[in-house]
Amino acid sequence: MPKTLSRFIAVTAVLVAAALGALIFGLIYGGGAAPLALADPGPYVRFGLPMSRGIEEIAMAVTIGTLIFAAFALPNRDKLLARTLNIASAFAALWTISGLAYLVFTYMYVANAGFGPLFGAGFSEFVLSIQLGQLLALNVAAAAAITLLSLAVRGLISAGFVAALGIASLVPIAQTGHAAGTAGHAMAVNSIGLHIVAVSIWVGGLAALFIIRGASGTQMPTLVRRYSSMALLAFGLVAISGLSATLLRIHAWNQMVTPYGVLILLKISALLILGAFGAWYRLRSVRRLDGSEAADAAKAFWRLVVVELALMGATIGIATALSQTAPPVDQNPVIPSMTPAQILTGEQLPPPITADSYLWAWKIDLLWLVIALVAAGAYIAGVVRLTRRGDAWHWSRTASWLGGMALLVYTTSGVFNVYEQYLFSTHMLAHMILAMGVPVLLVPGAPVTLLSRAVAKRQDDSMGVREWVLWAVHTRYARIISNPIVAGVLFASSLVTFYFTPLFAWATRDHIGHEWMVLHFLITGYLFVQALIGIDPGPHRLPFAARLLLLIGTLTFHAFFGLALMTGHGLLLADWYGAMGRTWGATPLEDQATGGAIAWGIGEAPTAVLTIIVASQWFRADQRESRRLDRASDRSGNRDVEDYNAMLAALAARERRQQTGDKRED
Repeated sequence: MPKTLSRFIAVTAVLVAAALGALIFGLIYGGGAAPLALADPGPYVRFGLPMSRGIEEIAMAVTIGTLIFAAFALPNRDKLLARTLNIASAFAALWTISGLAYLVFTYMYVANAGFGPLFGAGFSEFVLSIQLGQLLALNVAAAAAITLLSLAVRGLISAGFVAALGIASLVPIAQTGHAAGTAGHAMAVNSIGLHIVAVSIWVGGLAALFIIRGASGTQMPTLVRRYSSMALLAFGLVAISGLSATLLRIHAWNQMVTPYGVLILLKISALLILGAFGAWYRLRSVRRLDGSEAADAAKAFWRLVVVELALMGATIGIATALSQTAPPVDQNPVIPSMTPAQILTGEQLPPPITADSYLWAWKIDLLWLVIALVAAGAYIAGVVRLTRRGDAWHWSRTASWLGGMALLVYTTSGVFNVYEQYLFSTHMLAHMILAMGVPVLLVPGAPVTLLSRAVAKRQDDSMGVREWVLWAVHTRYARIISNPIVAGVLFASSLVTFYFTPLFAWATRDHIGHEWMVLHFLITGYLFVQALIGIDPGPHRLPFAARLLLLIGTLTFHAFFGLALMTGHGLLLADWYGAMGRTWGATPLEDQATGGAIAWGIGEAPTAVLTIIVASQWFRADQRESRRLDRASDRSGNRDVEDYNAMLAALAARERRQQTGDKRED
């Protein structure tokens, strides 16, 4: 039996055995597999459902983590890359099979249906018409696609796209389970999504590293270092997302002694052991893997990996048992009389917005908080690296970038996130800040320039963060959308395509739509501001006068859009803003008019800032050109001045000759 195959079987066995053992314990202890009082589906379904889910989560995590590890650690079109993609395909096949079993068990559990004449019709209805069935079916379809694509692709770029598909396939999973029923739905979905991605990077990368260790040869120390960096980030994300998910379901310390709380403590303990023990040992062993004691260090390291994989499997098993265990706080409390706001949003109508609300009203969006913290931390690390190397990086760029990230956090987690579902004007103000305020601060930070200078280029034909970012900004698609005219059209037309199409309803009602909206506003705004004042190099640069015309023309469109809202008599999304039952503040139509005024008037401040920056850049560019011409003149001994004077003398002589000829004719 080939070593790769034997290691694949060993990794699968260790993970599955540890997960199932912990899962069965968790189900029995937490009561997740206890018979239901009404419509009990039977023991086969009660145990088969979580067991199939546990195996699916292991296969899913290893598949996605292996693909991410391949895309960020392995050389392009190398035999090692091909072997790793084959491993991902094998785990994706297990993911497909176990996911299909989980889908079937879920239907049998929800519908209390067994195999019989009506099973096919009921199961089809569940998959095609019920949201839970649709989400799980999408996940299985993605697993099947990844199984085939992992076998077909052999390059890093294509492997990166398959990894992106794997991450996207986690979205349906994040919307199911306990996350689908909590009052803090947005926080729950973000927590689970980040948690699964982080666990995938952590578990899948380690599994791939163990399986390919014999074939990697002298590359292994480098691969271990790269995985360690990925694992450190993953551990931080697991800790943050796990804590936020726990706070949603544990509201008091005495709830930690409930079966659900005890399972939470076991999961936390396992994660802390993995993080502390793995970090302590790996920091020592990684240095020794390419030293004089490399053989002994390697044996000790791989023994640790087996222990880590077992602990990871047990942690996944406990997490799966938690998904079947009732939290101590009812996630779907029965409310005798629900208000319209609760029916629409799942949460109580907030109190009237006041000036103090802009300071003290917060509703954390975990996804954008994590993105901002990681982006700010990475930027600071890059500046520190440049400073230690003796390279200059102006403090204003750092301040601008950190200010943009702080404004992004405030816009996505502050008062706007609290009230934008209830007030169109608040939503519009958040839109304008995301599209114009945040990019005006982020673009002068020149993140691509910093990345290209602070991070060394890889020499083994692999692609790290630096290589992936530089590849992305130089693709044909990026060149098209970064064209100033295209960026301006996208920035202006997004108002119409968003607010006057079903996209607005989707972004308002659905959490995934809301996150897409934030991303869309940020990207279109960033591209537009980059075209005007960007420091990072780009394929297209307009003359400064043309930039000012583009700025005026694009924001004129904003003014017309705002005027249309101010003078309109129809309410956008009337079945949402008009049905919220809000008794304080302006009427929905008056509030919409206020939103139109914001779209018209709020652009004046960013427009003024952009105009000043463009004019300042224009002035400095003229000064640089004048200094360049002066230096060229000095190098030539003022020959250009002499040539210019000679040209003027020749023109004067020709004019005198013409005047003399005219007099003779007279």
